[in-house]
Amino acid sequence: MISRDAINRAAQRIAPHVRRTPVVEITVESVALPVTLKLELLQHSGSFKARGAFNTLLGADIGAAGVATASGGNHGAAVAYAAQRLGAKAKIFVPEIASPAKVARIASYGAEIVQQGSHYDEALALCEAWIAASGATSVHAYDAEPTLEGQGTLGRELEAQAPGLDTLLVAVGGGGLIGGIAAWYQSGVKIIGVEPVTCNTLHAALAAGQRVAVKPSGLATDSLGASTVGRLMFEIAKDHVAEVALVSDDDIRNAQRVLWRELQLVSEPGGAAAFAALLSGAYRPEKDERVGVIVCGANTSMDVFGKLFPQ
Repeated sequence: MISRDAINRAAQRIAPHVRRTPVVEITVESVALPVTLKLELLQHSGSFKARGAFNTLLGADIGAAGVATASGGNHGAAVAYAAQRLGAKAKIFVPEIASPAKVARIASYGAEIVQQGSHYDEALALCEAWIAASGATSVHAYDAEPTLEGQGTLGRELEAQAPGLDTLLVAVGGGGLIGGIAAWYQSGVKIIGVEPVTCNTLHAALAAGQRVAVKPSGLATDSLGASTVGRLMFEIAKDHVAEVALVSDDDIRNAQRVLWRELQLVSEPGGAAAFAALLSGAYRPEKDERVGVIVCGANTSMDVFGKLFPQ
């Protein structure tokens, strides 16, 4: 289990390297309640992933082969950014479905990119083979203690910024973010996972009582497209995630539009998924319930984003 003490240590370790991202309160008309948004899309490299990346690299003995990871895009960008800042080489394996915007962001940080495999699991297998052959330091996207401890610092930070929340909505891919956050709050706040209907890994696992494989597809696959949730986070989720709400691609698109219209925020689909659960009614809060939402990623191209607003 990831402890609060470990998350506290991670927060101290990464503090010089990450942003303390802001919160903003807005009123959501469909639920007639004020909602606290944690704007983690403003983090370095465009997502929360920088937290886990820095925590892993700062605690590792990195050799001449540098670091390597597999990623749908955001984690790869975070590892590339952290490696560049810390003076290490990085090799990032991304699947063929990775968005061009995310691949370009990874490249902007000077990492070597290997884009092979039809989905994340195939890229991960290639990455693991490279690590075994080269001795590079592994930086797992979601199923490693340093990763979860780093992501848990977001929960620690939010608790200080917005004390008294009743409920927190968190998007789920492989589960590193929600696992770290749930490990911090430990049921002190009701944690709601949010997944696309077509990438329902945690929903399926909790229903089955064990980790199961799904075939991810749809709009947010490049960030929420893990086929199974992580081993470490699943043990946390069984105790500390109250439920999982499912949203459609149309729900996510609408959440992206609302974030732009209300706050002028450009969010990628996965970054807007948690907010989509509130707007769509996939999660319905009680009267006077204090709800928080993690807006967790911004890595999309303006060409793609612009198509949300047809003339």
